[in-house]
Order: sequence, then C-alpha cells, then structure tokens
Amino acid sequence: MPVEPPPATRSLEEAVSVFLRYRSRLFGIAYRVLGSTVEAEDVIQEVWLRWQKTDRATVVSPVAFLSSTTTRLAINVAQSARVRRETYIGPWLPEPVDTSVDPEVGAQRTEDLELALLLVLEKLSPAERAAYVLRNAFDYTYPEIAEILQLSTVNVRQIVSRARRHLAAEQRESVDIAEHRRLLHTFVSAARTGDVASLEALLTPDAVSLSDGNGIRGAARIPVVGRARVANLATAYRRFWSDVDIRTVEANGRAGVMIHRAGRPATFLTTAASPEGIYRVMWLLNPSKIAAFLQSRSRLAALP
Repeated sequence: MPVEPPPATRSLEEAVSVFLRYRSRLFGIAYRVLGSTVEAEDVIQEVWLRWQKTDRATVVSPVAFLSSTTTRLAINVAQSARVRRETYIGPWLPEPVDTSVDPEVGAQRTEDLELALLLVLEKLSPAERAAYVLRNAFDYTYPEIAEILQLSTVNVRQIVSRARRHLAAEQRESVDIAEHRRLLHTFVSAARTGDVASLEALLTPDAVSLSDGNGIRGAARIPVVGRARVANLATAYRRFWSDVDIRTVEANGRAGVMIHRAGRPATFLTTAASPEGIYRVMWLLNPSKIAAFLQSRSRLAALP
C-alpha cells in the first residue's frame, strides 16, 4: 500500500496548491498598485511567507485572506516607494510587464494595465489606487474592498468615485491594438530615417516624450513637450539608431519595441495613442527596469 504523507506535509502541499491557484491574481493586484514588477514580486514573496505561518484552518476564504494581505502590503510599499521616487533622476515610468503569456496579468478585466494609465494612477494616493484597481480590474464588490482596506463601504464608494473622476480628467480614448502597433512601427521607421515631417504628422500638438534612465547618459532628464520638439528629439541622436536591432515585444497588452545594441537589450520604447495621434512617447533606458521586463516573461510562463 502507498505510504500516506504525514499531516504536516499534506497541509503544506495544500497551502502551495491554494497559493499557486491565486498567485497570478495576487501579482496582478500588487503590480497595478505599484507599477513595478520587482516590488510586486517582493510583495508576493512576503504574502507567501505569511500564508505559510497562518493557521489556515481558521481561514474561511483563502482568496479573501490572500487578496487582503497582498493589497495592504502593496499599499505600504507604495507609500515608501513614493518617497524614494522623489529622488529619482528624471521622469519615472512604470516597469513594463510582458503580457504575451498572460494578457490580463491575473485580472478579470484587462483595463488599467496600459503603461500610460499606470503612470496616471501614480498621481492617486496608494489607498485610492488600490480601491480603484480592486473595483475596476478585478471586479471586487464595495463591501469586499471595504473589508480589505478596513474602511466603511460608503468611504470606499467615495474613494473609487473620486479616483475615476481624477483619471477621467487625464485619460484619453485609446486606439485599438492593431492601430497602436501600426503607429508605433511608423514612428520608429520615421525616427530611424530622420523623417521629422512624418513624425510630426503622427504626433498630437501636445505630445510629450518621457525618458526613464535614472541618470543614465543619453536620457532626457525633463519631459520634452510639443509635437516639433518630440519629433526633433526622436531624430536628433543619429548614432542612437545606428547599428541597432529592433524587436517587437508585447508589454502591458500593447506593442512595444526592444532596441538591442551589440546584441544586448538597451532601450524599451512604446507609445500611447488616441484617435488624434500619438500623445505620449515613453523611452525606458534604466537597465534594471529592462531586466525586470525580460524576467517577467519567464515568471508568467512558469505559472500553472
């Protein structure tokens, strides 16, 4: 007869099984609140440690326990991250996540994953961000969010409503995935050939270019604003576009390009576009963020 594993082993196996079942959702919550794959992974590791140490026999709803723990930890990290980002050199952009394996990154709805929107979410307080993400991306009810945030249901409704109004004032209508890909590739082609006129035709009058390098050489340390200035910036560095290998990637549900130099990924580029044209160009040169994006691909592929 097969030997039965001891109760402690069975209990740990069950804990692992439950945690893996919800891990993608937990990462999705933490990532949307933090805008960082590395920080989100740190939160998930801490959640796992707490789940191991918890008397799980007393937990009525494992998913509620895990979601609550993840959200509260993410809010704590976001509060400290906000202080750290005040010393960041130049514009800060969210870390992109590879969505070719998991397009929703754990969510029930795909909203609130585009980099441009995550950037706007940064303007909300961590609690506002968490409430908005839980409601809009994961479809948690107001009472469930109230229990997670330890607030009244009325207060949570007000927080979500306030967050939606704030985002609506800054959001723009997005083009579909195919049109976004076309605009991005046209932008890259025009930039490589120095075609300023074609670039200006793609951009909105108030277009903004953001370069996230945290002090790395070659990254603009202030936002570049205006159609002409953004177009000139994209073509100004002729050496930037020489001897590079450009590969299309999928990031946050949209197309991006990874620019390789000497065989190594050096710059991630993507855009945000509305029916009026490209209104935000995002250059990611920070090596740690590029590494985080590449690692996110294997992380999602490994999930059950």
